[in-house]
Amino acid sequence: MGFNHLIKSVAIAVAGAFAFSGAVHAAEITGAGASFPYPVYAKWAEQYKAATGNSLNYQSIGSGGGIKQIKAKTVDFGASDAPLPQTELAQAGLTQFPAVVGGVVPVVNLDGVTPGQIKLSGQVLGDIYAGKITKWNAPEITALNPGVKLPAEDITVVYRSDASGTSYVFTSYLSKANADFKSKIGAGTAVKWPTGVGGKGNEGVAANVQKVKGAIGYVEYAYVKKNKLNYTQLKNKDGHFVSPDDTSFKAATAHGDWAKTPGFAVDFTDAAGKDSWPISSATFILLHKQQDGDGAKGKEVLKFFDWAYKNGGKTASELDYVPLPESVTKLVEESWKSNLKDSSGKAIW
Repeated sequence: MGFNHLIKSVAIAVAGAFAFSGAVHAAEITGAGASFPYPVYAKWAEQYKAATGNSLNYQSIGSGGGIKQIKAKTVDFGASDAPLPQTELAQAGLTQFPAVVGGVVPVVNLDGVTPGQIKLSGQVLGDIYAGKITKWNAPEITALNPGVKLPAEDITVVYRSDASGTSYVFTSYLSKANADFKSKIGAGTAVKWPTGVGGKGNEGVAANVQKVKGAIGYVEYAYVKKNKLNYTQLKNKDGHFVSPDDTSFKAATAHGDWAKTPGFAVDFTDAAGKDSWPISSATFILLHKQQDGDGAKGKEVLKFFDWAYKNGGKTASELDYVPLPESVTKLVEESWKSNLKDSSGKAIW
């Protein structure tokens, strides 16, 4: 009886252990890359875990780092604000799709100036980042700001020190708005800035701007709100001065043709429209088209973004991102069916 009892006890203990491990080993996916969408991904991850028990571990390391990590297969997905060109996607065996839309915003550290009080144009902003305008009371800035008392202090430019999709979006805009900036510096995830100090991630730029009097930087709008930073207005393509918020980001994305743009790489910088914020952008997810084994990890990534598309819109809006319209998420999910396969060639979605 003792032996039978012992066998029964072991069986119960093993069954209990399996039940317990099943509860603990819920799906966990890993992602890395852009700091631009980090605030919304972090919030979505928290809500997704509460709803499903499944976890997302996302590292905000900059778009360049995210692209490297997904190519090396050290994460389940990469994230980049700079869409990859079709040739690079094909070479690396990747597919990309948009997750959410946001805006890059110039921020300043100036005494006696309220948020949104300072107005800048793309021409002037490009000249500041090119090191041509070096004082806050320069005539080019005062001309845009009649009645605003601007200090005679030096401008300290703050830029991203890491390879960054936010920098790509920002420099793409400046290259359209300022011909001299385009010829001397140009657009890219990492460019040779002629002046200023670097900060790692949106977080690092925000911190440097807060520390340095007379500083100007550029960050995604969620970081403006979170850190209570002093943002500027910008003159858009139609000549209107606009403030950053989800309404002006949405206005910029109104004319994008997602269906006809390969890799969903629609460019919203310097968009037309009187209400458009001129530095608006989608942010993108990168996945290997052929997933390892039965594609379970890839499927979990898709389940997370499917959940975010259907349930994360309110959270995105609260953080002043723009959720993708349903017409776009349908196109995205169709692309999952045709682009993502397991090792045997079977669709994972």
